Amino acid sequence: MKFPQQSPVAPLVNGVIYILIVIFLGTVGYLVNGWNLGDSFYMVIITLFTVGYDEVHPIATPALRALTITLIVLGCTGMIYLTGAIVQFLTATQLQNLLGLKRMKNQIEHLKGHVIVCGFGRIGRLLARDLTAAGAGFVVIERDEHRIATARGMGYLCVQGEATEEQTLNEAGIARARILATVLPDDAANVFITLSARSLNKTITIIARGEAPTTEGKLIHAGANQVVLPAHIGAERIAEMILYPDSANMIRSAEQMQGFRHSLHNLGLNLVVVTVAASSRYARLTIEEIERQADGAFLIVAIDRRDGSTIPRPDPKLRVVPGDGVVIIERSGRVGSQDAFMGSNTPPKPNFAASRLRRR
Repeated sequence: MKFPQQSPVAPLVNGVIYILIVIFLGTVGYLVNGWNLGDSFYMVIITLFTVGYDEVHPIATPALRALTITLIVLGCTGMIYLTGAIVQFLTATQLQNLLGLKRMKNQIEHLKGHVIVCGFGRIGRLLARDLTAAGAGFVVIERDEHRIATARGMGYLCVQGEATEEQTLNEAGIARARILATVLPDDAANVFITLSARSLNKTITIIARGEAPTTEGKLIHAGANQVVLPAHIGAERIAEMILYPDSANMIRSAEQMQGFRHSLHNLGLNLVVVTVAASSRYARLTIEEIERQADGAFLIVAIDRRDGSTIPRPDPKLRVVPGDGVVIIERSGRVGSQDAFMGSNTPPKPNFAASRLRRR
């Protein structure tokens, strides 16, 4: 068995092997001298551990005396060595943990413009994986010991504690962070984290997860820049695959399209398919009229007709009718544009930057 150089495990394993060999040879020695197995093993153990009990049989012959003396010398030496190895292992392990935590703390203190991920559950792990693949600096905040050990084992910078506490957020470098993503499955905790993070850093971008649709407004009011509703998104994706399988497959399956969507995501944009409801204020309007009312909140790039046909690069004069699937490019985290197509009366917030560019 090979161990790293100066590993505290090697002396411990070697000491255990040595003691086992001494016990085996000592037991065999007493067996050869006519003792039974139980008495032989018992004699070896009380001799090795220097308990001081009386011998089970008289040590009357020179052979037994020589065997016992040898067992005392080898056994006591081995026990001293094994005890030292155990102490070394425990001390080294504690020092490694202490130095590892100190080194991690120093690395976090030198981070700037990083991402803070609150929660290392299913979504938190996927998020950390993608951030690692993109080479982005980030810190994970998690209270569960098992999850924090898993995160550290993956090489992630971590802070163990409650993300709802300001001290924990400060340890993660909230004042120097660029983005905070709170992805806990607890809406109340996400709202509280958002409030705390916004009070500690007025300029940080906060992306919050919400389970209940009614939580979105609370998170926005608490200071979140963007809100993600996993259940809402999941239902939309399933509906896309049922209603518009061609466009859904095109958006999510093609290798080149995946790269395009990744590029859009880096620019803060999403490519989605949304159904035009009969109650939508966009129903029966031309694409030109819809985009003018949206004021730059999204761009229509394709239309899926109810008969199954797809119109790429539609003409601005083309009218959108209820039941159509509209492929749009929108700003990430914005659900207003999609709600407008599905019948909500709430207009999407305009993209003022895009409006100024058009006026120029």
